[in-house]
Amino acid sequence: MVAIETNNVTSSTTSSGQQRRVSDDIVVSVRGLTKIFKDFWGRPKARAVDNVSFDVRRGEVFGLLGPNGSGKSTTVKMILGLLYPTKGIIEVFGHSPRHVATKQRIGYLPEESYLYRYLDSAETLDFFGNLFHLPGKERRKRIEQLLEMVGLAEVRRRTVGEFSKGMQRRIGLAQALINDPDLVLLDEPTSGLDPIGCREVKDLILALARRGKTVILSSHLLADVEDVCDRVVIYYGGRIQAIGTLKELLATPDAIRITTPILSRETMKRVLDIIREEVGDGKLEVDTPTQNLESYFLSVVERAKQSETTSGATSGHRVAAYLRGEAEGPSAAERVLERLTLPDKKPEPQQVAAAAPTEKIDSAKLDALVEAGKEPTPSPRVETPPPEDVLEKADKKLSDLLGDKS
Repeated sequence: MVAIETNNVTSSTTSSGQQRRVSDDIVVSVRGLTKIFKDFWGRPKARAVDNVSFDVRRGEVFGLLGPNGSGKSTTVKMILGLLYPTKGIIEVFGHSPRHVATKQRIGYLPEESYLYRYLDSAETLDFFGNLFHLPGKERRKRIEQLLEMVGLAEVRRRTVGEFSKGMQRRIGLAQALINDPDLVLLDEPTSGLDPIGCREVKDLILALARRGKTVILSSHLLADVEDVCDRVVIYYGGRIQAIGTLKELLATPDAIRITTPILSRETMKRVLDIIREEVGDGKLEVDTPTQNLESYFLSVVERAKQSETTSGATSGHRVAAYLRGEAEGPSAAERVLERLTLPDKKPEPQQVAAAAPTEKIDSAKLDALVEAGKEPTPSPRVETPPPEDVLEKADKKLSDLLGDKS
């Protein structure tokens, strides 16, 4: 493959999320948001956020970008109700961020994972599930799915204090999703993760958005944001410097990139001559496209997984079923119970075999009645009754017949 560029700067293709439709429903509305931190005497010390306004819609992945100290984390904490704004209005699902019922619909992964180091993975998720009053059966089911999803099922009995930073981020992400939230706020979610974990987190974010969840992502890794975000806002000095879709912000209107299969030398020369006539030699560049390092890394690891094992976190797991919104089938016990209680069910071969002794008992009783000179009255056939009921009915019938004869 050959790429022809007519400028040093090329426009990159955004993620598939750019084509994903988002709802007009506004999940988070921020108007004139300002946060000023003050010292002990009440004097202004730092203006962390300065007159910020934006909306986040349902089903959208919204990115917060900016250098350290530009106001991203402060904005996230005000959306969560952990900090009071100095000025401005914030609405989450149409309510104040401090509305208790609204918090049931929010999942949050902080920049640092604050977890109880002496609990194991399952106990950690059980603790957070209890905070949301999840029923025990549902809580256990979600724990199993989440541990499998983040690749910690094999180390579920190790205490969290023994985990590496990347493994702690994985269990932190799982706890942020235990309540199946409608709004997920992720502060540096891929910090400390290996490239495989980063790719899986990005796939998870896209899966949540496809299901209509809203994700607000704060990250310093621009490649991650570019892969998943529909719109971004760029902070500097507490103020918004740029906002819009990635297509709008990254497009280079004065440059075009053409990618073709390998061409013959003669065809390539004709194409280049035509372009040079239009733009001149100085603005023309020809190179060979390459895959990015992430794609190459993932392909190498995928090949290694076929023959190697690991004692760390595993990868390649599906998003938890309840997060995908898929209805799960009945359990094995429920399927057995369904078969036993199904009406008008034909007897199984084992049941027919068990009914054979019943026919033998009936024949013996009838033979005895014939020898006594009394023809039996045919009785309706009962399909596979229990042997005890047959004996009881046969004895009663015999008693009635002998009584009539006497």
